[in-house]
Amino acid sequence: MTTMQPLLIELGTEELPVKALPGLAQAFFDGVIAALEKRGVALERGDAKPLYSPRRLAVLLPGVAIEQPEQTSEVLGPYLNIALDANGAPTKALDGFAAKAGVEWTALEKTRDAKGERFVHRATKPGARTLDLLQAVLDDALAGMPIPKPMRWGDHAYGFARPLHWLVALLGGDVANVEALGIRAGRDTRGHRFHHPDAIAIAQPQDYVDALRGAKVLVDADARRARIVEEVERAAKAAGGNARIDDGNLEQVNCLNEWPVAVACAFEREFLAVPQEALVETMEANQKFFPVLDAQGRLTEHFIGIANIESKDPAEIRKGYERVIRPRFADAKFFFDEDLKQGLASMGDGLKTVTYQAKLGSVADKVARVAALAETIAAQVGADPAQARRAAELAKNDLQSRMVNEFPELQGIAGRYYAQRAGEPDEVALAIDEAYRPRFAADDIALSPLGKVLAIAERLDTLAGGFAAGLKPTGNKDPFALRRNALGLARTIIESGFEFDLNKLIANSLGALPDSVYVGLEKHTEEEKLIIKAGGLRLEIADFIVDRLRGYYSDKGVPASQFNAVAERKPASLYNFDRRLDAIGIFAQLPEAAALAAANKRIGNILKKADIAIPAMEDAALLSEPAELALAEAVEAAYAETGHALAQGDYVDVLSHLARLRPQVDAFFDAVMVNADDPAVRANRLALLKRLADRLGSVAAIEHLSA
Repeated sequence: MTTMQPLLIELGTEELPVKALPGLAQAFFDGVIAALEKRGVALERGDAKPLYSPRRLAVLLPGVAIEQPEQTSEVLGPYLNIALDANGAPTKALDGFAAKAGVEWTALEKTRDAKGERFVHRATKPGARTLDLLQAVLDDALAGMPIPKPMRWGDHAYGFARPLHWLVALLGGDVANVEALGIRAGRDTRGHRFHHPDAIAIAQPQDYVDALRGAKVLVDADARRARIVEEVERAAKAAGGNARIDDGNLEQVNCLNEWPVAVACAFEREFLAVPQEALVETMEANQKFFPVLDAQGRLTEHFIGIANIESKDPAEIRKGYERVIRPRFADAKFFFDEDLKQGLASMGDGLKTVTYQAKLGSVADKVARVAALAETIAAQVGADPAQARRAAELAKNDLQSRMVNEFPELQGIAGRYYAQRAGEPDEVALAIDEAYRPRFAADDIALSPLGKVLAIAERLDTLAGGFAAGLKPTGNKDPFALRRNALGLARTIIESGFEFDLNKLIANSLGALPDSVYVGLEKHTEEEKLIIKAGGLRLEIADFIVDRLRGYYSDKGVPASQFNAVAERKPASLYNFDRRLDAIGIFAQLPEAAALAAANKRIGNILKKADIAIPAMEDAALLSEPAELALAEAVEAAYAETGHALAQGDYVDVLSHLARLRPQVDAFFDAVMVNADDPAVRANRLALLKRLADRLGSVAAIEHLSA
């Protein structure tokens, strides 16, 4: 039975990069395990996970074999006709092979392959001690870590994310004879930089976590994160509110601390007149603080800082936190007040001098195009066209504000505040903000009707202009974020349930672009210009938008085969695309689905190979076989039963009716020869199959469901 011992390897460093820390820890953990497995060393992972804090990366495995299993080797030698002469004596080739193997040639074994019989040397040797392998294991793990810009220190040639100060390597109670980056391994780790700076001897790997906890270091990131949440929520409750704990902010704070302690702070209430998004952004992004909200979700004057120390004088820490935040808040208030004096409408004057794109004109030109599109789209969805135009005309004005210049992430949000202060209708103010939604992958789409209109119009113009100006994404390059805009557009249309004809929307957007985008357009008539503008680009943009939906639906668990089945039909409406996809997902679960998909694929192949004109409708007089008569009757009934549902877009009902055709389809292919000798009969049977295929594929190209 293999003897197992716990393994601990810890790299003690200067403070590691905050954003890189979790990835470095995971890479080190994976690298050590991979290096052990590569050498055949058995291990038990249990619930082991990367352990890390700002000053250390550690791997703690509950069980690692103390040695490799017995090692076997097999080296192939010369074939017998080369190895032995006519008298059966060894040739120089065999003598050389035996000498290299370190044995007499008579001790060699023989094996046979396709070319004949040959000599082979097989040997076994005891496995190496794991302690003796740990240097190679550590070297491999360090070499595989993702450190794009290694730091170098002293006069050493090697580098790492940060300078290494200590190294722990224990297998059971034994210290491994290894070194890394100029540091020899021992059993001494370090505790908290201030609370416990002295060395801590680790007797056994399993003592590691508790020993560090006693030295004011929570090396388990999950435990540290839970402590931060507990501390912050406790402090917020004491302040009479609820903490806003953003996941990204929490992760950064977790990577900045070894022993987190909450410090309750406050700022002057006068700053609450500033848009709370600006204050929250300052607290979270710049200072890594946690804002405190009231029961209605509004920002209060309280916030929570996390100190990496149990201070004897927490009041001094609080003063420091409050002092660093005050100038940023004062700047934000100044910017906000100055912007209010200028007014949102007058900010738009500056957009005329800001170039959006050389071929597409200024930002003001883009605003004019989006306003016209928004007015048209609003009429189609029951929103107020006049308000849509007004919101679009104001939506980019805050780009000229002092607030957005200082806080770019407040685009739209600042505009909403300024519009409200200017007395614009609430619907217009909200739409200015929501035009940017979804702002990121997991963000919701715009909620208000006017916001949805602006979000669609804005993205349509961006896509049309980008493609027309030759700015299509290539590889990782997408300067105008066309991929993100395409997905945001598609999500807004689908999740809003808008039955837009996508091709018409794109054509309108292309038609609104300036003639200067198109080379040589001035030589054509106005009618010809419209055709040129909406030519191949319309289809290209539509395909680009649909292709962005692959990942969107994949994340929802939709198989690629189902997506392809609907995409091949190219529905004009993205919402219609979504409904077809739902229906094909239900159909795919039916027991008849696979057989009908295979049958439709077979029909498609038959029709492609047809060497005769196929009538639009079969002739009942030419139907003679019982199976083809039954299929013709079933197809006719299917058309009658599904016609209304198909027209109404009830695709689930359509496919459920078509699933009932399986018995007649199976019987037809079992009993009927499609390519009959009589050309008229053959053409008639092909016509029947074509009608069947047309209806089977009316919702989606179901042949894609066939394996």
